[in-house]
Amino acid sequence: MEKLLEILEDLNPDVDFKTEEQLIDNGLLDSMAILSLVSDLEDEFDVEITPVELVPANFNSAAAMWKMIQRLQDED
Repeated sequence: MEKLLEILEDLNPDVDFKTEEQLIDNGLLDSMAILSLVSDLEDEFDVEITPVELVPANFNSAAAMWKMIQRLQDED
Protein backbone atom coordinates (compact mmCIF):
# COMPACT_ATOMS: atom_id res chain seq x y z
CA MET A 1 0.00 0.00 0.00
CA GLU A 2 2.89 2.39 0.72
CA LYS A 3 4.18 2.10 -2.85
CA LEU A 4 0.69 2.82 -4.16
CA LEU A 5 0.50 5.96 -2.03
CA GLU A 6 3.92 7.05 -3.34
CA ILE A 7 2.74 6.63 -6.94
CA LEU A 8 -0.43 8.60 -6.21
CA GLU A 9 1.42 11.38 -4.42
CA ASP A 10 3.84 11.68 -7.36
CA LEU A 11 0.81 12.06 -9.61
CA ASN A 12 -0.81 14.79 -7.50
CA PRO A 13 0.98 15.86 -4.29
CA ASP A 14 -1.87 18.20 -3.29
CA VAL A 15 -4.35 15.37 -2.58
CA ASP A 16 -4.56 13.44 0.70
CA PHE A 17 -4.82 9.98 -0.82
CA LYS A 18 -4.89 8.29 2.58
CA THR A 19 -8.30 9.75 3.44
CA GLU A 20 -9.92 10.87 0.16
CA GLU A 21 -12.68 8.51 -0.95
CA GLN A 22 -14.10 10.42 -3.93
CA LEU A 23 -11.08 10.85 -6.21
CA ILE A 24 -13.09 10.41 -9.41
CA ASP A 25 -16.37 11.87 -8.19
CA ASN A 26 -14.65 15.05 -6.93
CA GLY A 27 -12.55 15.44 -10.09
CA LEU A 28 -9.23 14.87 -8.31
CA LEU A 29 -8.27 12.24 -10.89
CA ASP A 30 -9.18 12.90 -14.52
CA SER A 31 -8.99 10.51 -17.46
CA MET A 32 -5.42 11.46 -18.36
CA ALA A 33 -4.29 10.90 -14.77
CA ILE A 34 -6.03 7.52 -14.74
CA LEU A 35 -4.24 6.44 -17.93
CA SER A 36 -0.89 7.41 -16.45
CA LEU A 37 -1.78 5.74 -13.17
CA VAL A 38 -2.83 2.49 -14.85
CA SER A 39 0.53 2.26 -16.60
CA ASP A 40 2.40 2.91 -13.35
CA LEU A 41 0.32 0.37 -11.42
CA GLU A 42 0.76 -2.31 -14.07
CA ASP A 43 4.54 -1.81 -14.05
CA GLU A 44 4.95 -1.58 -10.29
CA PHE A 45 2.62 -4.41 -9.23
CA ASP A 46 2.94 -6.70 -12.29
CA VAL A 47 -0.78 -6.74 -13.01
CA GLU A 48 -2.87 -6.17 -16.12
CA ILE A 49 -5.64 -3.62 -15.67
CA THR A 50 -8.12 -4.34 -18.44
CA PRO A 51 -10.77 -1.91 -19.69
CA VAL A 52 -13.41 -3.72 -17.61
CA GLU A 53 -11.51 -2.61 -14.48
CA LEU A 54 -11.58 1.07 -15.51
CA VAL A 55 -14.64 2.00 -13.49
CA PRO A 56 -14.88 4.76 -10.87
CA ALA A 57 -15.44 2.24 -8.07
CA ASN A 58 -11.91 0.90 -8.59
CA PHE A 59 -10.27 4.35 -8.59
CA ASN A 60 -12.28 6.50 -6.17
CA SER A 61 -9.85 5.86 -3.29
CA ALA A 62 -6.42 4.43 -2.62
CA ALA A 63 -8.11 1.64 -0.66
CA ALA A 64 -10.25 0.72 -3.68
CA MET A 65 -7.19 0.71 -5.94
CA TRP A 66 -5.28 -1.45 -3.46
CA LYS A 67 -8.18 -3.91 -3.31
CA MET A 68 -8.24 -4.11 -7.13
CA ILE A 69 -4.46 -4.62 -7.28
CA GLN A 70 -4.59 -7.43 -4.72
CA ARG A 71 -7.47 -9.10 -6.57
CA LEU A 72 -5.60 -8.89 -9.87
CA GLN A 73 -2.44 -10.31 -8.29
CA ASP A 74 -4.44 -13.21 -6.85
CA GLU A 75 -5.83 -14.00 -10.31
CA ASP A 76 -2.35 -14.70 -11.71
